[in-house]
Amino acid sequence: MGVSSVVLLPYAPSSVAVARQRLSTDLRESGVYPDAVDDAVLVVSELLSNALRHAHPLPSGMIRVAWMCSDDRVEVAVSDGGSATEPRAGRPTLSSLGGRGLGIVDYVAERWGVRHEGDTTTVWAVLPAPQEKLLQEAG
Repeated sequence: MGVSSVVLLPYAPSSVAVARQRLSTDLRESGVYPDAVDDAVLVVSELLSNALRHAHPLPSGMIRVAWMCSDDRVEVAVSDGGSATEPRAGRPTLSSLGGRGLGIVDYVAERWGVRHEGDTTTVWAVLPAPQEKLLQEAG
């Protein structure tokens, strides 16, 4: 499979839709099972939305979204200019309007975490990405 991409996007809410479309197209063209594509797109949406809401842009004024497929996994990552707080899954009340994003990531992804490199913070997640051909052969 081996598809990967790095996309620099404006530090703006409209970048979420752009990232979703690019990731979805890449994964579908590489034969990833549609439900797995949907999960990866959901996770990128949550990571990117969190970065836009809570972090600063990269020094370039942009935000970086990357993904890499290998074997039957996809790693997605969003890099920003960091924030005053560490990204973590919250426990919102039922009436809370927000705070569920990383909880969703925690539920959907096999694992996720945070890397700090200088002034750059990257939140990443690894998800299953089985290919349709492999599922058909196994079935």
